[in-house]
Amino acid sequence: MIARVWRGYTSAENADAYQSMLQPELLPGLHTRKGFRGSYLLRRPHGHEVEFITIILWESLDDIRAIAGDDYETAVIPGDRKRVLSRWDDKAAHYEVTSAQASPASFL
Repeated sequence: MIARVWRGYTSAENADAYQSMLQPELLPGLHTRKGFRGSYLLRRPHGHEVEFITIILWESLDDIRAIAGDDYETAVIPGDRKRVLSRWDDKAAHYEVTSAQASPASFL
C-alpha cells in the first residue's frame, strides 16, 4: 500500500472554510477509483497559520499514476481551494506503508 502525503496551509480565518471543502471527501469521487484504500485529513495550528495534511492511501503507485499521470508527484489543487490556502507543497510525497494497525472504534 502507498500513502500519498501532502501539506497545505491557511490563515486561521480560512481554516474552517478550507476544511469544509475537504469533507466529507478530500476529492469528490476519489473513493470510486481503482486502488483507493482510504484517506485522512489532519489539522493543527502552526504558528499564525493552520496546517492541513492529507494522506490518501492507494494499493499501488500505478493506481496513483492512473489518476495523476506520469508526473504523479505534482500536487492536484482545485482552483477554489487555492483561493483559501496561503501556501502549499507543490509535490506530494509517497511512502510505502509497511505496517498499519487500527481499532474500528478509533476511526471517526
